[in-house]
Amino acid sequence: MHYITFIFPVLLLYMLLTGNWAFNNIITGFFLAGLVALLVRPVKRPFAWQRLPDALLASGIYLVRLLWDLLLSGLQVAHIVLTPSLPIKPGIVAIPSECESDLGVALSAHAITLTPGEMVVEIDEDGIMYTHMLDASNPDEQVEAAQRTRRDLLSRIFV
Repeated sequence: MHYITFIFPVLLLYMLLTGNWAFNNIITGFFLAGLVALLVRPVKRPFAWQRLPDALLASGIYLVRLLWDLLLSGLQVAHIVLTPSLPIKPGIVAIPSECESDLGVALSAHAITLTPGEMVVEIDEDGIMYTHMLDASNPDEQVEAAQRTRRDLLSRIFV
């Protein structure tokens, strides 16, 4: 039963993204949503209504923080590109996700990869995200603080 409650929102999202409400596209969307449900294997969890206000607040903070990080990183990458000497010190940095769920690790890696100048290239079994950075000269303080903020917000949203 919980597969059905997972399939219909995915189907609705597919239909909204394609904008094609033809019958054959609905069937295709239903098939794809079912395939996603089989791959993801959603777990039925009880919904705690008392957590909803905090989860919504954390979601808003997470979104604002993500947009702010995107803006700052975009400006930094633009500065790097427009500077003739290309002041970069690229490298791969190991970032411990410290998230309790696979969804938290995935969303954290997604936020890092969305940020211009950074890309998660691998996640190992222990949840360490190996991230390529354009400027890896002093990553420890920046990376730990940003990851701690992401982890705390994601745990408020999804736990």
